[in-house]
Amino acid sequence: MSEDYAIRCEHVTKDFVLHHNAQQSLKARFVGLFHSRWRATPHTFRAVDDVSFNVRRGEALGLMGRNGSGKSTLLSLIAGIYPPTAGHILTHGRLVPMIALGVGFNAELTGSENIYLNASLFGLKNREIRSLFPKIVEFSELGDFIHEPVKNYSSGMYARLGFSVAVHLDPEILLADEILSVGDSDFQNKCLSRIEKLRKEGMTLVFVSHSRDQVRQFCDRYIWMENGRAIASGKVSNLERPVLECKRR
Repeated sequence: MSEDYAIRCEHVTKDFVLHHNAQQSLKARFVGLFHSRWRATPHTFRAVDDVSFNVRRGEALGLMGRNGSGKSTLLSLIAGIYPPTAGHILTHGRLVPMIALGVGFNAELTGSENIYLNASLFGLKNREIRSLFPKIVEFSELGDFIHEPVKNYSSGMYARLGFSVAVHLDPEILLADEILSVGDSDFQNKCLSRIEKLRKEGMTLVFVSHSRDQVRQFCDRYIWMENGRAIASGKVSNLERPVLECKRR
């Protein structure tokens, strides 16, 4: 993989196997052995269908499309949460996903303990985490709640801590899924400002959003997803025209 590229996706496909008429009870499963209409039948759902693209180091790519179009699944594939059914994904640099904020947190541990746990998973040593700790806490605006178990956090507090940890890990590649869902409007604006600062410092960004204005603000290029396929792509300055053309087809 050339060092000019942070991400390469080559003919990436992801299938999920769904089971229709799945029965939970032992009795229903037994009956299904003799009566086909009670039997669970597998069905393959293709969430991402033969998608290829490259993202250069320091570039920002926006993934757009309606709900269920495959954009979030594609982001999860890049993050390594799911393995692709077919194709290859290569990344170069420290990759930090902001897909389900706080997904790696231990509910029984305090916010401060989870900061150390989460940061250590990305290879940071204790002395590095200690130096970042005050900045993470200040950014999260959690105050004394940082010493409370995260199981007592609201969903907004949970997301604040997850975002704060993610953006202080010095990411070379940041995967962001609908970051405006974090907290109130003031905190959302602070999140966006932080993303903009990291972009100016050369961070690579893959950004899932329904907002064309956000994609134009943060991204150099876009890909429009529909039914798991990339049906349009280009520079964000040409975002309106290709999308409208695709919707008329």
